[in-house]
Formats: sequence, structure tokens, C-alpha cells
Amino acid sequence: MQTRALGSTGLMVSPVCVGGTELADLTQFAAFGYAVPEARSLETLRVVFDSALNFLDTAAIYGQGESERRIGLALAARGGLPPGFVLATKADRDPQTNDFSADQTRRSVERSLRVLGLDRLQLVYLHDPEAASQSFAELTGPRGAVAALHALKAEGVIDHVGIASGPTDLLIAYVETGQFEVVISHNRFTLLNREAEPLFDVAARHGVAVVNAAPYGGGLLVKGPDAAPHYMYRPAAAGLLERARRMAAACDRYGVPLAAAALQFSVRDPRVSSTIVGFSRPERVAQTLHLAELPVPEPLWGELEAIYAST
Repeated sequence: MQTRALGSTGLMVSPVCVGGTELADLTQFAAFGYAVPEARSLETLRVVFDSALNFLDTAAIYGQGESERRIGLALAARGGLPPGFVLATKADRDPQTNDFSADQTRRSVERSLRVLGLDRLQLVYLHDPEAASQSFAELTGPRGAVAALHALKAEGVIDHVGIASGPTDLLIAYVETGQFEVVISHNRFTLLNREAEPLFDVAARHGVAVVNAAPYGGGLLVKGPDAAPHYMYRPAAAGLLERARRMAAACDRYGVPLAAAALQFSVRDPRVSSTIVGFSRPERVAQTLHLAELPVPEPLWGELEAIYAST
């Protein structure tokens, strides 16, 4: 799996990025609601480090900090980050108060350094600012969270600064400030949803790398619409489920798993530097690499596009 440039950062990353959410115990989250034992997370990370993947994404808030803690344990057992490996994390608001001040941003980054066992972070995103108690103007102002991240960059604690959120309009506003090098969008560029395309255009104009998360829409496009009738962690609309069924049927006619088409829809797009996929089991690593490299006949892409366009 050949690496790609992550925009202007100078980092080279695999087209598939390992998502850190599912490495944590997710029983407290209704959207997931299942336990991931620590030993299984650590074995999954060991397999990741031995694979063709070199990009791992986590956040201070994932699993109430458990994702970073487990990654830190895996790194300690490994003796540090493998050569050429890129680890990205996210600065988060205070989960109790939603404070996302400059001081809170520093506290978040300092905790990440401590639990990950690192003395510097290659890439740190401002995470889900829409949930912060501060306004956009406060967060991006001279004494806000974004300024704190850039101060940490000037101090040599952070190498690169990114923005990660959900709403496309909000992400566009952040990218247009010119203060970010990488942007993460999730669930909004899939076989069933193209909301993020305007963001991709803005990111290209500003020289900002795009990382696309959740190509399966939260499971619908990997398990199928009948097994997982949810999209973006909510019950899916009837029309969307019908389109997913038609897409699954088209894939079946060509002998291609729906999950392969869903993953490659993102991976093959030249605007996307890397696509984030979560793993909760070690065997998922090889399975995902297989899906990413499985030949997909060109006519199938045309049929899938026609089904999407029929909305």
C-alpha cells in the first residue's frame, strides 16, 4: 500500500487510517454500546504496527481517554512509534463543562503527551468545536483554543494543526481562517452522502489535506441495510435504506462486497489523503486491507453513481 502526501505537512500516510474510537471500551456510548477488552485492543494495535498501515487517529475524549491510554501501552511495549508511523490525536473540550479555552486546550494536549508516552505530537486537531461553550470567534481569536495549538506548535510540542468536526458548513468556516493544515470530515462523503464535497473544494483552494472518516456511514455500508439500519449513528430514513439495498444488489451482481465499494469510494478519490476506518479486532486489519485492494469493475462504479443520483 503506497503512502500519500498529507497535504503540505510533509507527512506521508497510508490511504487507510486506523480509527482509535473502537480501540476503547465503548459500552458507555449508545452509538456503539459494546465492550472492547484491553487485551484485544493491544493485540489489534500490534497487528496494525506490523501491517502496511502507518497512520493512526485518536482523540483525548475517545472512550473517556481510554483510547489514548491503550495506545500509550501499545507504544510502550513497542519501544515507541515505529519508524515512519504517523499518530494523530485531538485536543478536546472539558467533557463536564464544555470549556474549550486556551488553558483547557493545553491541558488536553499535555494529558495526551503523558498517556501516549510521547514528547511531541505530529498532528493535533481541534475536535468538535461545535460542542464548546465558546463561540467560533472566541475559539479562533488571539486568546482562543486555536491560538493555543499554534503556540504549542511554536514551542515544538506539536508539528501540525488540524480541524475535525461534523457539520460541513462549520468545517468550511474553520478551513477558511487559514489556520489549519488538515481537516477531518466524517460520515459526509460516502456512497450514500456527498455533503462534504464543497468542503473538499475549499480545502483544495487553501492547500489543506482532507481525511475522510466513517466511509461505512456507521456500519450500514459494511454490514448491510438490513443488519445495520442506521446511518450516522441514527435510524436511517426509508429512502436511504432502499438506496443501500439497491447498491448492495448491484455489488452482488459483480461479486464485490458492498464494504469494498464503500471503502474504495473514498480511497480512490484524489481529494482524500486518507480514509479512517475503526478496528476493534486484530483480524479486521487484514480484512480491511483486502477490501481496499479488491478489484472493483468500472461498470459497477457507474451503477452505484446512478443509484445515488436517483435520490
